[in-house]
Amino acid sequence: MNEMKHDTPTAEPIYESLKEAILSGQLAPGEPLRQDEIARQHGVSKIPVREALLRLEVDGFVLFRKNKGATVREISPAEVLDLMDIRVALECRALELAVPQMAKSDLDRARAILREYSEDASLAEWSSLNVRFHQALYEPCGNASLLQMIADLRARLGPFVRLLVTETSGFERPVQEHQDILDACAAGDAAKAIRLLRDHIETTRKETAALMRRRRML
Repeated sequence: MNEMKHDTPTAEPIYESLKEAILSGQLAPGEPLRQDEIARQHGVSKIPVREALLRLEVDGFVLFRKNKGATVREISPAEVLDLMDIRVALECRALELAVPQMAKSDLDRARAILREYSEDASLAEWSSLNVRFHQALYEPCGNASLLQMIADLRARLGPFVRLLVTETSGFERPVQEHQDILDACAAGDAAKAIRLLRDHIETTRKETAALMRRRRML
């Protein structure tokens, strides 16, 4: 732990750069992270590179293996389902706090995002719109720590898994369920909105598990 507290200043930008590359999918799961190459790219010695990689390992983004060095950590199918379980708890709590605080502008923003669904048939766009819609619902909760936990969980899943979940869900079901959740929010019925959100996420989890079984990922 002390090593983490005394990182050299040059380790921070390397840490942020590698983390962003992992979260964006630029660095794929299982991809090797060669310290000499990273050091050359950043114009530094291997010392701050190793410090950055150790931080990323602590944060769950990097895995060190004996005789293989560091690689981008791969998320297992079982972990995907575990994280989706955690998602239920965090997001339902965020929505519970958010509904009483929602202004007309919050609802209008969520409705505008839903309208965008019908304007673009791209799977990647659906995935992005899904994230934006859920963010719009939770932001009025006023709990920055809770919102950060939700964002961190989404980041742990990574772009590949988010696309897999979007593919699993399809188009019509999530759009209708999003509309129903939003209608409950607009009516100020937090209990109904939470119930619908819980069903929405749990259904997606079941369908994701079924797809992974069909692809022999589980």
